[in-house]
Amino acid sequence: MPDTPGGPRPRPYPTALPPAVLSLALGLWGVRRGGSMWRDEAVSYDMAHRSLPDLWATLGQADAVHGLYYLLLHGLFGVFGDADPLLVLRLPSVLATAVASGTLALLGCRLARPRAGLFAGGVFALLPPVQRYAQEGRSYALVCALVVWASYLLVWAVETRSRRVWAGYGAVMVAACLLHEFAVLAVVAHLVALPRSARRTGLRVAAVVCGCLAPLAVVSMGQSAQVAWIGGVGGDLAGFAGVTVLGLVCAVLLRRDPPARRGPLTGFALALLVLPALLLLLSTPFKPLFVDRYVLYGHAGAALLIGAALDRLLRARGRIRAVAVLAAGAAVLVLLPAGLSLRTPQSRPDDVTAVAEAVRAAGHDGDGVLYMPSRRRVWSLVDPGSVRGLRDLALDRRPVASHTLYGTELPAAEIRARISAAARLVVVRDPVGQPLDQTAQEQAKRRVLAEHFVRCGTRRVRGAEISVYARPGRC
Repeated sequence: MPDTPGGPRPRPYPTALPPAVLSLALGLWGVRRGGSMWRDEAVSYDMAHRSLPDLWATLGQADAVHGLYYLLLHGLFGVFGDADPLLVLRLPSVLATAVASGTLALLGCRLARPRAGLFAGGVFALLPPVQRYAQEGRSYALVCALVVWASYLLVWAVETRSRRVWAGYGAVMVAACLLHEFAVLAVVAHLVALPRSARRTGLRVAAVVCGCLAPLAVVSMGQSAQVAWIGGVGGDLAGFAGVTVLGLVCAVLLRRDPPARRGPLTGFALALLVLPALLLLLSTPFKPLFVDRYVLYGHAGAALLIGAALDRLLRARGRIRAVAVLAAGAAVLVLLPAGLSLRTPQSRPDDVTAVAEAVRAAGHDGDGVLYMPSRRRVWSLVDPGSVRGLRDLALDRRPVASHTLYGTELPAAEIRARISAAARLVVVRDPVGQPLDQTAQEQAKRRVLAEHFVRCGTRRVRGAEISVYARPGRC
């Protein structure tokens, strides 16, 4: 990263507009995913529709890490209503990804060359993880856009040594961290990438960012049971490893350029790509926390490296240039099927809309309904009409009344008594093979079903099973 003022200034519109327009087009393409929504988005939708007092009370008990995002959605739904709820829910992510792509192009231009920045922004827009979270009603795309914007401001601040720009960098990073606290790992990457002359200022700004984040971090630590589902790195590690290897290959290629030509891009991009994810991975033996979407902004580092490598190859002559053009075209063709699949309901872990339709079809007035485990009550939050006429046998207090995400349930003995008194019930649960919760309530549900009921039939939809149970001989 340059540490003297007067570095090259990008031409903003020619560099930033094509990647931003490409990203916007990709984000709007199939944004409704066939009218489907998955459970994390259902939580966003439900929280955004709670009153401000109820939302504030819920954040004190759960999901404080996403509180600022829910407030943003609350405001959007207040303005636009439910004219097209899926579009209102996902449009902030679409726009944020477009902004991130355009800003990344400017960053690549400032760190290297205009064409390298142009390619970096385009590559970023095309990456499958970026396309996925550009169309989700969650905070990750917004966090990514803010981190990329902060990265641009950081480079500008180092070049100009402007206190105002440093303050802008700090303010944007605070906003990113308040949207999701793992954005603070980008601050670590930024500090590592800083030249020695700017490190003291960087440390002071980082201390301010961490101080602003501290209250949220304290609250969210008290809610850490919410991430108990992260059992390890799983399939996310393969994706991270693949992107990292590709970034390292590009970095090696760029190292062949003389220092004056390659600029500071390589070190900056590698730090952003590797360090945040690596820090989460290192926490695994103590507390598994690595999920790729938590550090989605690391893909900005990969895009910078790929864009700069493409620029270098296109500056070569003869066969190398031809091979680079063919390889880039082939990569786009390979990514096309992935882009198509990301716009289908099958691309997410479950389909709330399909679950609601299956429950509505299976239930009769007066039937009981059970959620196994209780957190799968989220599948009915968006469409409460799907369970109208059904009795939630385990429910004690509803989500809004209890200021929780999924409501609270009765003690195990009362759940057992309620189920035993039912003649017919609809069971909404995870597919076979998923880990079983071992709470007393969940064990009571499983035991009484096995002892007193037979399964009449099951309908399987994406990520869920909806079964009808009745007394023996009454199916």
